[in-house]
Amino acid sequence: MGPPALTALADPAFPPLRQAAAELGLRAWAVGGYVRDLLLGRTQPDLDIVVEDGRALDLAVRFAQLTGARSPVLFPRFGTAQVTWRDRLIEFASARAESYAADSRKPEVRPVSIEQDLRRRDFTVNAMLLDFDGRLLDPLGGRVDLERRLLRTPAEPERAFSDDPLRMLRAARLAAQLGFDLDPALLPAMRRLRERARPPVLSVERIHEELVKLLLSERPRRGLEILDEGGLLELLLPELAACHGVEQGNWHTHDVFGHTLLAVDKAAPDLTVRLAALLHDIGKPPTATPDGAFHGHDLVGAAMAEEVMTRLRFSRSETDNVSRLVRLHLRPVFYEPENWGAAAVRRLARDAGELLQPLLQLARADIAASAYPDAWKLDDLERRLQAVLQNEAKVLRPPVEGGDIMRIRGIGPGPEVGRLKAALTELVLEGELPPEREAISAYLAAHPEL
Repeated sequence: MGPPALTALADPAFPPLRQAAAELGLRAWAVGGYVRDLLLGRTQPDLDIVVEDGRALDLAVRFAQLTGARSPVLFPRFGTAQVTWRDRLIEFASARAESYAADSRKPEVRPVSIEQDLRRRDFTVNAMLLDFDGRLLDPLGGRVDLERRLLRTPAEPERAFSDDPLRMLRAARLAAQLGFDLDPALLPAMRRLRERARPPVLSVERIHEELVKLLLSERPRRGLEILDEGGLLELLLPELAACHGVEQGNWHTHDVFGHTLLAVDKAAPDLTVRLAALLHDIGKPPTATPDGAFHGHDLVGAAMAEEVMTRLRFSRSETDNVSRLVRLHLRPVFYEPENWGAAAVRRLARDAGELLQPLLQLARADIAASAYPDAWKLDDLERRLQAVLQNEAKVLRPPVEGGDIMRIRGIGPGPEVGRLKAALTELVLEGELPPEREAISAYLAAHPEL
């Protein structure tokens, strides 16, 4: 790793920060992920500033004045402030210590020296300081740990994790993002303190945020393995933990749990696709039969995925999309070029809709996580699907509206309207009816037996 000063001095925020600190007679430094990622050569757009003597708010106000930024958002109770400058978030925090009740994540905050502040941080690689002239201050050996690619807590692990149980999830996420190993003392501490990760001590919103970051990391499989080894996965995702030891045959090379983690690793770095990969086989444990089959696991898994996503506070649209992908995930995998006619291809395009590409990405990850010999067939399926989308758009749209059906048949709203609409759609998909409203309306009127 090269000297940080050369890159640090190019940061446009440093000159006004240096000027503001000098005018106020304060000592302040960049800290945390910004310094870590600078040394690693990674992009870190946001900037965290730590300020001595409890005067973070003063420095934030003066920095905003010097740069013409909007007035800071101030949090006097916690001694923190936020300034948005050039579409960049700069956070200011006074050096502080935090004390926690055993059943709470809400800290009691008091001002301390910078050395004490660093000792209460999550990991040594996040406890390095950089002054505004580009000089590194590293009293806890964070740079050595960075070079060793090691996550180690400044305090005893049990104290660090008890103070903030989110740090257990952050250890898994940072290992996944950075490719770091954990200090040997961390996993035993996680297992002893795993109950601290349960809501309400740890909020669902914070769990959600860390899980999303882990899934979008470069090595999501490693992060999930750490959560599992630390005893946290069965608390946060018991449906996934239940896949342990569920054996499967055919082209699978792992049990359901191992296959799932490998599929997540193989999936495109898209949140919807990786969530679907994470949950695509959770329906297998409850549907497993003695002969090794998993009949209906796609439908059972879709319902379970909806429950998981709702519990973890994902949006309604995210939940619906992931559940739908889980429900459909077998369709592309079971594609048989010689047996699928045009109608079957059209039907898949219609059922997947705007999720067609994510569904194909999920199928590719599912196949890549096994020894399936016919991965090439997805290329053929995608080619045929593209032809459908380009040339047969009318076929994929609903052929008639419910109002048309009620008017032609003289019936009111109810299940019969939906049944007739589905029957007409199938006739269009099979090529027995042209996808024209007039022709479909005429057929409906002429065939009362439909």
